[in-house]
Amino acid sequence: MFTNVREQLRTTLDEITEAGLLKPERVITTPQSSQVSVAGREVLNFCANNYLGLADDPAVVEAAKQALDRWGFGMASVRFICGTQEVHKELEGRLSDFLGMEDTVLYSSCFDANGGVFETILDAQDAVISDALNHASIIDGIRLSKAQRFRYANRDMAELEARLKESADARRRLIVTDGVFSMDGYFAPLREICDLADQYDAMVMVDDSHAVGFVGPTGRGTPELHGVTDRIDIVTGTLGKALGGASGGYVSARKEICELLRQRSRPYLFSNSLAPVIASASLRILDLLETSSEARERLRSNTASFRAAMTEAGFDVLPGEHPIVPVMIGDAAEAGAMADRLLDLGIYVIGFSYPVVPHGQARIRVQLSAAHSAEDVERAVQAFIQARG
Repeated sequence: MFTNVREQLRTTLDEITEAGLLKPERVITTPQSSQVSVAGREVLNFCANNYLGLADDPAVVEAAKQALDRWGFGMASVRFICGTQEVHKELEGRLSDFLGMEDTVLYSSCFDANGGVFETILDAQDAVISDALNHASIIDGIRLSKAQRFRYANRDMAELEARLKESADARRRLIVTDGVFSMDGYFAPLREICDLADQYDAMVMVDDSHAVGFVGPTGRGTPELHGVTDRIDIVTGTLGKALGGASGGYVSARKEICELLRQRSRPYLFSNSLAPVIASASLRILDLLETSSEARERLRSNTASFRAAMTEAGFDVLPGEHPIVPVMIGDAAEAGAMADRLLDLGIYVIGFSYPVVPHGQARIRVQLSAAHSAEDVERAVQAFIQARG
């Protein structure tokens, strides 16, 4: 049987390759950092979600080492059996305080967190209204629920209001949006979303994976940035980006929502607990975020410098202030080829094309980090100029 399937799969893979859409995996032989070794070459890393440079921070690494001695390597169990340690409860409490929410539930990833919310709190009597550019995990999570599904164009408040009117007969309504749209670096208009939610009696959920730790005056994410923390019902996020870059996710929400998730959320009930070493190191990261703004300020400076220099050099850079900086190329094959040329010049970036972004909107998504120096940023700009020819 598989002989025929093999040929079919090979045909699909060949088509992907011929279209310039193949996504090769480059092997890094060093710790994740602003500079990494790829294929035996030292290159500057401008494609990691290591926004605050904490992936190899000595204080975080030391906290992880101590946690291995104190808590062991893994839990070998789910939370409700024997998979809950003091460190898990402490991290949930600290995240709740940091995000200004009533309670928090840890998951093995934010993908699982988003996969576990919708089917737990919504059924066929309810409606979920989702931004068209929401992350794949939100889309998949919505599909798992029996709720009525509505979609509005990216950040289009007129369409959101229209969908709210269309769903007026639903028992519960949940508006869900990314806090930051990761392919564009655009912020969701949370204040306007909350205003519409108040007007039409809907709840609001925000996936803030690309914001928590560095967006907002104290790094508490897009709700803080827009001044609507107390108006958000559910925040999901990850420990795998700015908060150390390892793995793990969470749902921070109203108390009753979290209580129900602990009883019925399938990814929570049937997945092993977050490794205690990650939970413990994450507590150290929260300490760092709450006692110093240095990394956030350096990240903002690097981002502003890179955006200004690339714009001055004539590149088509999507506007904004986020350290995700999409350099628009258009053609998928050219985006991949330019990323290869940049690697040859010592800059590690990745070309993004369909199905990650729409056809004809291929780009190189540059991601700045607090770990980059001003010289690193300038070197990246000059490499782009040289790679463009």
